[in-house]
Amino acid sequence: MREVIVDNPEQLQQLCEELQAEYVLALDTEFLREKTYYAQLCLVQIATPHLIACIDPIQINDISPFLKILYDPQKLKVMHSARQDLEIFHDMTQQVPAPLFDTQIAATLLGYGDQLGYANLVEKMLGIKLAKTHTRTNWSHRPLGRGQIEYAMDDVRYLLQVYQIQTDALEKLGRSDWLQKDFAALTDPQLYRQSMEDLWQKVRGANTLKGVQLAVLQRLAYWREQQAVEKNRPRRWILRDDLLLEIARQMPQTPAALTQIPGHDAYLQKNADTIVALVEQGKAMPKSQWPTTSKFTRLTPEQEAKVDLLMAVVRTRAAQAHVTPSVLANRKELECLVQGNKPCSVMRGWRAELVGNELQAILEGDRHVYLDSGQIKVQTE
Repeated sequence: MREVIVDNPEQLQQLCEELQAEYVLALDTEFLREKTYYAQLCLVQIATPHLIACIDPIQINDISPFLKILYDPQKLKVMHSARQDLEIFHDMTQQVPAPLFDTQIAATLLGYGDQLGYANLVEKMLGIKLAKTHTRTNWSHRPLGRGQIEYAMDDVRYLLQVYQIQTDALEKLGRSDWLQKDFAALTDPQLYRQSMEDLWQKVRGANTLKGVQLAVLQRLAYWREQQAVEKNRPRRWILRDDLLLEIARQMPQTPAALTQIPGHDAYLQKNADTIVALVEQGKAMPKSQWPTTSKFTRLTPEQEAKVDLLMAVVRTRAAQAHVTPSVLANRKELECLVQGNKPCSVMRGWRAELVGNELQAILEGDRHVYLDSGQIKVQTE
C-alpha cells in the first residue's frame, strides 16, 4: 500500500484528484485542544484500498479541496469513535461530513463490548497489536518524526478491513439497517451546536444553586463562553467553574466584594466591573425566567422493583443478541422509563425493536415475566 505525506497545496490537489474515484474513505484526525477553545487540527489521515495519506493542515493553510471530497455525500466516511473528529469539521464549516460508518458503534452490535478503543478492536478482529507509543504526543510540533507518522497512519491502515468484516457480519445477523439512525444522529449539525442560554447546565455543581442564583449563573456562563470563543481559550482559563459558582452564590454587589471571594485571579480582577454588572442582570431577571434544575424524584419501592425486573429483561435480551446490556439501556434510562419522565434511547430505532417495545408492554401489563427452568421468559397475555 502506498504511503503519502501531503504537506503542500500541489500534493493536496493531486491527492484529491485521486480520491475522486473512491466511494469509501477511512478517516481519522490528530488534534490538540488543551490551550484553545476550538480544537487545533494537526493532521488528517485518509486511507483507501490503495493508499494511506497524511494531510498536514499546519503546513497547508487552505485544505478546502480536501473538504470538498470529505463532504461529498456519495463518499462513505469510515471512522472509529467519530464524534470528536466530526466536531472539528463542524467547527470549520458548520456542517458535518456524511454519510458515516462508525466502527466503534458497529462493534457494540457484534459482541465486542461498549466503547471499545480502536487498537483493542483491531487486535480482537484482526489479531494485530498496534503500538501506543505516541498516544500523548504533541501533534502540533514540526517536523513530525517517522514514529509519529507511522502511529497516525496505523489509525486508518486497518479501518477498511474492520469495516468490511463488520458489514459482512451485520448482514449475516440481519442488522445492517440497525445503526443507520445512530450514524445519522452523529452527522446531525444540531448535535454540535449548543444553546448559549443553557451553558450554565455544564457548570460543575450548578445543581447546588437555586432560584435567582441560577439566573446569575446563567448570565455568567453566557459571558464566559463569549470570552472563550473570542479569545479561543478554554473556558477554565477565563473563569473556573468553582469561581462561577461562588459568584452566583454570593452575588457580590461591588468589585471590592467580588475580589473577596477566595481563589479569585487576575482575569476576574480585570473584569470585575463587568462581572458585577452581570450579577445585577441576573438578579433583575423576572422570576418566571429563572432557569431551574431538574428535580430528582426518588423511586418508590414498587418502582425500584419494576426497574429491577426491566433490567433483568434487558440483560436477557442482550445475551441473546450478543451485545452488552449497557448498549441497550442502563439503569438510569430504565428509571426514566418507569417514571415516564422523558423519551429514552431504548425506545428508539433498533433498541426499541430488540427490547424497548417489549419493556413498554411489560409496564403496561400487556406482557408478563416469569422463570422457566431458571431462565427469564416474557409471555404475551
